[in-house]
Amino acid sequence: MAKRSSLSIRIVEGKNLPAKDINGSSDPYCIVKVDNEPIIRTATVWKTLCPFWGEEYQVHLPPTFHAVAFYVMDEDALSRDDVIGKVCLTKDTLAAHPKGFSGWAHLTEVDPDEEVQGEIHLRLELVPGTRAGRLRCSVLEARDLAPKDRNGASDPFVRVRYNGRTQETSIVKKSCYPRWNETFEFELEKGATEALCVEAWDWDLVSRNDFLGKVVVNIESLWAAQQEEGWFQLQPHLSKRRREEGNLGSLQLEVRLRDETVLPSGCYQPLVQLLCREVTLGTQGPAQLIPLIEEMTSTECRQEVATNLLKLFLGQGLAKGFLDLLFQLELSRTSEANTLFRSNSLATKSMESFLKVAGMRYLHSILGPIIDRVFEEKKYVELDPSKVEVKDVGCSGLHRPQTEAEVLQQSAQTLRAHLGALLSALCRSVRACPAVVRATFRQLFLRVRERFPSAQHENVPFIAVTSFLCLRFVSPAIMAPKLFHLRERHADARTSRTLLLLAKAIQNVGNMDTPASRAKEAWMEPLQPTVRQGVAQLKDFITKLVDIEEKEELDLQRALSLQMPPVKEGPLFIHRTKGKGPLMSSSFKKLYFSLTTEALSFAKTPSSKKSALIKLANIRAAEKVEEKSFGSSHVMQVIYTDDTGRPQTAYLQCKCVNELNQWFVCTAEGEHQQHRPAGLLPPWSLPRGQVELLPPEGQDRCSQLASRQALLESLGCDKTRSRVTLQEWNDPLDHDLEAQLIYRHLLGMEAALREKHRELSAGTGAGSTLTGPGEAPEDPLAQLLQVLQDLREAHSCSPASSPPLQSPPASWSCRREAWPASPHRAPCQCPDTPGALSALHLRPSPWVQGLGLSWAG
Repeated sequence: MAKRSSLSIRIVEGKNLPAKDINGSSDPYCIVKVDNEPIIRTATVWKTLCPFWGEEYQVHLPPTFHAVAFYVMDEDALSRDDVIGKVCLTKDTLAAHPKGFSGWAHLTEVDPDEEVQGEIHLRLELVPGTRAGRLRCSVLEARDLAPKDRNGASDPFVRVRYNGRTQETSIVKKSCYPRWNETFEFELEKGATEALCVEAWDWDLVSRNDFLGKVVVNIESLWAAQQEEGWFQLQPHLSKRRREEGNLGSLQLEVRLRDETVLPSGCYQPLVQLLCREVTLGTQGPAQLIPLIEEMTSTECRQEVATNLLKLFLGQGLAKGFLDLLFQLELSRTSEANTLFRSNSLATKSMESFLKVAGMRYLHSILGPIIDRVFEEKKYVELDPSKVEVKDVGCSGLHRPQTEAEVLQQSAQTLRAHLGALLSALCRSVRACPAVVRATFRQLFLRVRERFPSAQHENVPFIAVTSFLCLRFVSPAIMAPKLFHLRERHADARTSRTLLLLAKAIQNVGNMDTPASRAKEAWMEPLQPTVRQGVAQLKDFITKLVDIEEKEELDLQRALSLQMPPVKEGPLFIHRTKGKGPLMSSSFKKLYFSLTTEALSFAKTPSSKKSALIKLANIRAAEKVEEKSFGSSHVMQVIYTDDTGRPQTAYLQCKCVNELNQWFVCTAEGEHQQHRPAGLLPPWSLPRGQVELLPPEGQDRCSQLASRQALLESLGCDKTRSRVTLQEWNDPLDHDLEAQLIYRHLLGMEAALREKHRELSAGTGAGSTLTGPGEAPEDPLAQLLQVLQDLREAHSCSPASSPPLQSPPASWSCRREAWPASPHRAPCQCPDTPGALSALHLRPSPWVQGLGLSWAG
């Protein structure tokens, strides 16, 4: 079993922000940091003090995180962006709101002395002496320090203060992971209670040194232990007096923390089988559970439930059957054709999720070139006469401002070109559309035509398809290309307006150019010839799209599996070790990489022929390189065996921390799916820990790996995620987590389900009591209630829910590490003491060090 922690973040809007620009306004955007690690950047809203963002994100994170902070920034084109203020929510604050924190929060001033991060490794000893003895403080190393210099690093040194005396370490240049290994001694006086203060600083030649954090150690606690050693979290200075609350404005947020204990796969099988059986039988079976789940699910969490169910059935190969069942349920309660699939029902939400999971790569292929062209041209486009700004266009070739009519004519011509190119690309993409998407649209088309067979409803089956394909998939992607991973940056105001008008045109085509859609915005009339032509093209495209038989679907899926579509692709820098020489950043070579379920391949360019680098079956471990051995960050290392069986190491450098996490998760998850020889360990990610486990020196490699794997499984560690990463559309499916989330949702409606069971039992004259253990009830609802009861008992008996924990094997040694008192981190509890072990830190054995492997910490 394993712990899964995630944050659901919605950054809504800001208000009453201070003006940072000379025009009396600001250009605000938000940066989100988890434990000082930047993970999210919102769009910039130009020239406003009350910005609206409305952006939503899902974040995977380790259970040991401390806080999430929201920084509101003002973007400047020529100088460094200004910091307006921040909102910080600690883990304790989020845990106190089980349904999530929601509301307005005042921005507070950002003090550079409080922006600290990282940890420092100290060894503290009391040495007997002639008087009260001596205090010996060994400053060993530090990790993940805040970069304070323009080169993305720091020049750290440590200042140790005790009883009026101050001593300093040497300066380590250009490093956020320095090693000092220096020891200082101080005279102790009998009964002395003064604290030892260890401060980390960034040395600067000209300006003032920058504060990196401090640790304050209470000497009284050392008298009993005599010696303490461990990693201490760096703490900020005490907060200075803040400005009067409200002067910096406010930020509206919705943040929800979710911690889930995921049981082994076998525990969820009864629940999965019960739901799959209902989908397999469809409307021919009892069909009670899916309608009940929809009926009892509130509107605000319907999208989340729909996504969880869709991913669960997608992993079971039943996504098409699940959606078909929802289509039939929706059609059975719809009487008016013009209201079909217009509400936020379970069917519409599930179909939206399905297209994002199964059709995102297809969307990129048809929409990517058009979006890139719009961003590159940056033309001023406007069709609404009331919004035309002639001064923004500049001058024509005759050196005179363009008239309003000329602006409208040129805008219509630009939009017609973009719309025509998009429709042409869509019509040529029938064979490129994934087989499962085509088969699902075919089911939808046939079900709607059966429900509305008359001639007056001739267009209804086509509109049913376009309501999802155009209105809920293509059109939102045009309006927000960054959220659909079509662009790395948000659009500026001019480009956003062009995209919005193009999205409106696609919506008119998707609505089959109905009179109602034309009447809403009469100024869209210049695009009508292209829209009418697009309707005919789209109907022809849908006719070909849904013309797929079951045999053809299987053939296309088989061909797709033989092509091994990439799980992840993009440019990376690579260094492969040859000998034991120093590794420098200049030795990295930029190549275009592609990761499939079989191998990691590379080429000089995206269109070049790819050469296989590593077969996934040969990977022994994939780890993040914490140390800045290459003078650069965001490096991961892959340990694998070559054709002769010898171990090799490849170092891959990514452009940012999110890119690093995506490649690492995809590599690890893809490697899990391979058949592995006995004794080989899949990649594990470990959060920073409070206990150091030392493997025995005499054990052979496979035995060490097997022992480590057994230990980590018993402690419930996560195999894939150790650090903060954004949830992406191409994230590998986590079937056990989806089943756990569905169970958690059903548990919240258990009382309503039991009441419904009593009503149904009373109506049929059957008894209302459930069967006992070992007996299988025939009623699906009764079976579901029994499954929920069994899962609740399994959770209550799981090691993650109870204090006792298995101890590590006797051959592993354990050492306690000292932590400073903090409201965000509990003291260490070793396996030989009562309490739960929350994290691990593994020190590599010599053979691992020989391979160049540093365990993720």
